[in-house]
Amino acid sequence: MKFLIISDLHAQVENLEKLESQFKESDAVLFAGDFAKFAHTETGLPSLEKLCKMHETIFSVTGNCDEIDFINETEKRDISVEKQLVSFEGLMLTGSGGGSKFTGTTPNERTDEELYSDLHLVTEQGEQEWNNLIVLMHNPPKDTECDKISNGMHVGSPLLKEFIEKYQPLLVVTGHIHESAGICKVGKSTVVNPGALLEGKYATCEIIKTNGEWEIKNLELKTL
Repeated sequence: MKFLIISDLHAQVENLEKLESQFKESDAVLFAGDFAKFAHTETGLPSLEKLCKMHETIFSVTGNCDEIDFINETEKRDISVEKQLVSFEGLMLTGSGGGSKFTGTTPNERTDEELYSDLHLVTEQGEQEWNNLIVLMHNPPKDTECDKISNGMHVGSPLLKEFIEKYQPLLVVTGHIHESAGICKVGKSTVVNPGALLEGKYATCEIIKTNGEWEIKNLELKTL
């Protein structure tokens, strides 16, 4: 299966149109949050509506620039995996929405405990590896290639990092930190921040099943 991986649209819907061929080639789309433009939450809904026109199979979470209750809009359109556990072609998907409390200037900033609590449908099932699990988390895990701001400081979530270490999902898709597009490993788990689609950045990958085990192939960071 082929996946288009995007995050941090911030109302730059023209870039969705520029990805038309990539949408058509993909079996599903993974969106890691921030529909709305910074300080303009009213742009979230038009961005969501445009995204939903691009593909019939989308999985998403909300970002820190989206209204706290914007999850209601994504749930209405049946694309949210935030606080849920959704199946797709043998894979499972779950997600954590919003960003860590940091600047206080965006509407959907949350405590680390709140970010972690969104993944309760996994944690309540006990410690085990989830080789078929994809996790969308707008806020990146701490101390990875995906959570460094411009001065080199790691600003990700310690508890989300612990979640990955403990449950070892197949793939973690994150965003939020525009300058930290990257791919890394946390144990067996692959973590990718595709960068901000606002800036024309995205990623693609294939996921295959071989001898009963899921594998990620051809994960690439790309730019329009």
